[in-house]
Amino acid sequence: MRVTTRHHAFFYFLIVTSCPPSPPKKCGFAFLCNTAYDFTRYTQPFMTHNLDVFSCPVLRYINYGKKLMFHDRTTVMPLSLHHEESFFPDLLAGIRDAVILIYPSGSIAYLNPAATRQFDLGIGMQFEEVFPELKSSLLQVFTTRQNFLNLNVQRQREHYLANLYAIGSSRPSSPSAVCVLENRTEMNHIIQKMMTFQEFSRELDTIIESSYDGLWICDANATVLRINTASERLNNIRAADVIGRRMESLVREGFVNRSATIEVIKLRSTTTLLQLTSTGRKLMITGNPVFDESGNLIRVVVNERDITEIDALHEELQRQEAIKNQYRHHMLEMQLAEMESRRVIARSPCMLKVLQQAIKVSKVDSTVLILGESGAGKELIADIVHQHSNRASHPMIKINCGAIPESLVESELFGYEKGAFTGAQKQGKPGYLELAHDGMLFLDEIAELPLASQVKLLRFLEDGEICRVGGVKNRRLNVRILAATNRNIKDMVSNGVFRKDLYYRLHVIPLHVPALRDRTECVLPLLHHYLQYFAEKTGRAEPVRLSKTATDALLSYPYPGNVRELINICERAVVMSEENWISIEDLPRDVADSGKSKELSDLMDLSQNSLKTLMEKFEYSILQKACAEYKTQQHIARALGVDQATIARKLKKYGLSPQAPPRPASRV
Repeated sequence: MRVTTRHHAFFYFLIVTSCPPSPPKKCGFAFLCNTAYDFTRYTQPFMTHNLDVFSCPVLRYINYGKKLMFHDRTTVMPLSLHHEESFFPDLLAGIRDAVILIYPSGSIAYLNPAATRQFDLGIGMQFEEVFPELKSSLLQVFTTRQNFLNLNVQRQREHYLANLYAIGSSRPSSPSAVCVLENRTEMNHIIQKMMTFQEFSRELDTIIESSYDGLWICDANATVLRINTASERLNNIRAADVIGRRMESLVREGFVNRSATIEVIKLRSTTTLLQLTSTGRKLMITGNPVFDESGNLIRVVVNERDITEIDALHEELQRQEAIKNQYRHHMLEMQLAEMESRRVIARSPCMLKVLQQAIKVSKVDSTVLILGESGAGKELIADIVHQHSNRASHPMIKINCGAIPESLVESELFGYEKGAFTGAQKQGKPGYLELAHDGMLFLDEIAELPLASQVKLLRFLEDGEICRVGGVKNRRLNVRILAATNRNIKDMVSNGVFRKDLYYRLHVIPLHVPALRDRTECVLPLLHHYLQYFAEKTGRAEPVRLSKTATDALLSYPYPGNVRELINICERAVVMSEENWISIEDLPRDVADSGKSKELSDLMDLSQNSLKTLMEKFEYSILQKACAEYKTQQHIARALGVDQATIARKLKKYGLSPQAPPRPASRV
């Protein structure tokens, strides 16, 4: 029998010897060998049944109580045992692994204490009943005399590795196999913990190396334990040159001019300071102490950030400020180009009147308040006023008052001086009013302006002067104000959420832009214009046309989003249509449903006092739709559930006839 240890293979060899006239006796020998080959080499002559033990000088020598060691460090020791029952316990009782000897019949011949304790086994029990997963491997051990190693055995939460060895002979009366089971549960837990620790260590290394800021890790004696790649880049050093050295020596040699680690060790608290490297970089470093459970300082972690680039960014901002006038010129050119590319489409009298008023007021510098629903075209009116004014050579600055945070409205409108508040630019910043000097300022959604800012805007409208946030000097500006809102500003004044005096300052010349539903004459020209615009934008060669049902639905739709919604509907219809013919199926559902609702409403007009007239009108509508969908009277009759004669009579009555729908190319 063999038990494997870390450095040797330990073999147990039992020989029954017969030396007449003495009775037969049992002799035990223990071979401590380096390899299984060594054991085989010394014991092979005695594995036959008829070989006398004393025919070998080696076993004769050790049988008389002497120990023999060979040149290959194999040791043979006599056990001087007289009973087999005491032979195995003496050898195997101290082994923590379970050792089980098995007869060829499969019954258990011997159990060491570890096997009895761990598996609750008994001698004579069938091995395969206790370990069914090892049955096939055990049969091959008996038949082929081949060993099987590292077989997995699971018992509840315990995991074992089983090794099956062929020993002795295959006689039924003697054990032919031994099973050694090693409990690997604790080792597996240790391995799992080690893998977890390794994974955690890899993640920590990845985080440290991925940081854009430099990191230094030192012990309580200011000895450098680790730096990341960013620190090597910022300080132009190699980690191998500084790891293991103390920060005092690095300061003396000129690697850095100051050390946050030394300050943290002295103060035992977080320290921040500026550091100059040997390459001339300016770093802001912050050192943080790390204490153990007893309050002892064990580590100092230093974070360093390159602020040289921040200084360069400040210089870049100053250069941007220097070319502000150039940007204003480009802005003006872009606005002029946009106005030239946009067409003003107006057919209804109310819209034509608003356009005439806008052109008329553009010649003066009076404040204009543009009122109207969202999407009705208030910004377009402001552009027309600017385009036809004597300020057209200067830009018009546009601001959405509802898009600026309340805390920033005042600084954005009136600007601020340097140091006015935390985060302010070093050189200060001009506001939108200063940028619009000699031009116009369009304040969209003026009703969203906070009350605090309304006061300063009122002051500017009265005397034309502003004072930057944090400043003491007034600046006189020449700016014309255009304002717009979609809210009922009179109600806001009544409710106290908008200043009454500011309202009257803005309400010098009011212009009311009508909603699209109030200027129905403009709907069809707008549809044709934007359908053609999006057709060209999407690369279609032929113009896009509307079917009659689609046209009726679009004309009957109320357009709660006004012109902005109409533009979106046109873009969707062009994109979603398969051909250059847009049907009602290509329109949004709410638009299509509005057309059907209007058609039904017209049919149910109760102004027609005669029920007969209403029924005839409804019948005519049904037959007209059926003639458009079906080619023959038979198809119409089948679809409506009447006979052909009835359909022929009614078609003749209303002057209708079924016909195939025209091809798209012939539609007008």
